[in-house]
Amino acid sequence: MEILSTSEDDLAKAAQALREGKLVAIPTETVYGLGANAYDERAVARVFEAKARPTFDPLIVHIARIEDLNKVAREVPPSARALANALWPGPLTMILPKKPEIPDIVTAGLPTVAVRFPKHAIAQRIIALAGVPVAAPSANPFGYISPTTAKHVIAMLRDKVDFIVDGGPCDVGVESTVIDMTGTSPIILRPGGMALESIEAIIGNVSIQAQPGRSPGTTNTLDTAGVPEKGLASPGQTLSHYAPSTPLYLFDADSLPRSAKESEIPHPSVALVFDSIRAKELESYHIFEQVVALAPSGDMREAAARLFFLLHEFDATGYEAIFAERVPEAGLGRAINDRLYRASKK
Repeated sequence: MEILSTSEDDLAKAAQALREGKLVAIPTETVYGLGANAYDERAVARVFEAKARPTFDPLIVHIARIEDLNKVAREVPPSARALANALWPGPLTMILPKKPEIPDIVTAGLPTVAVRFPKHAIAQRIIALAGVPVAAPSANPFGYISPTTAKHVIAMLRDKVDFIVDGGPCDVGVESTVIDMTGTSPIILRPGGMALESIEAIIGNVSIQAQPGRSPGTTNTLDTAGVPEKGLASPGQTLSHYAPSTPLYLFDADSLPRSAKESEIPHPSVALVFDSIRAKELESYHIFEQVVALAPSGDMREAAARLFFLLHEFDATGYEAIFAERVPEAGLGRAINDRLYRASKK
């Protein structure tokens, strides 16, 4: 493993590594991605191996320009084109019919491909220099907390990745919103860094898939072992995902401590709440060793950017448990609640 800077020479080195079939951890505005040449089946197979990721979970293909969409998608409906023109580059992934050049291993054998044009200038430059689309899930072991710094990638993947480009902390801090554009009406399969309201401002009403593990218009459900009957339509749909090593218990907003039996709270434990007002209120009960506000200022963008960073910090601190409350279900709050739910003990 070699750590690279954001100098032009190092970015060229990262791009060359991608062309040669090597794995490169790349900073984006959402989380760090574990990148491989999307056309290279062997390189993509190494991504699955490095993450211990099941092959039924498809990867997102990243491009460097809107025009490159035609390299990976067989067709782009007018509504998808409108979203690309208005919201790309940004934390929005669209599912579209795939071109045959994209290997089946990238798409979990499905005839569709998940495509994103990231906003992060370093990611754009690396992909452009590589001259190939880059398949890149989050740069972490499957099911664990996503990395928002190069330090997180180093700690979790170590020598399983060839190069890590250190681009500093990620601005958005949660993965992209994934929207399926292949059906009669668009449907969000994974809430993320692009708010529903921003999408609906461009194309009108959009549905949100409520049940984890089900593809729109199919009976693609998870069996009792958590394995789908066929490939998931989108990454991030398994019921348990984004989880810290420390057990996380999720509760409704403003429900702690009454919703958690005090006698069953292990020590030391930490409580994670939305803002500083709520944190001060919960601190007055003197039950948890620490109470942390996701967004001390009450800004949902701050909450999203801090979520995975704080979960990493809680793991490193050695708490016995994390007690989290849901945040307001609006804007990026949908993505935060989705990640907290999937990270929690069921």
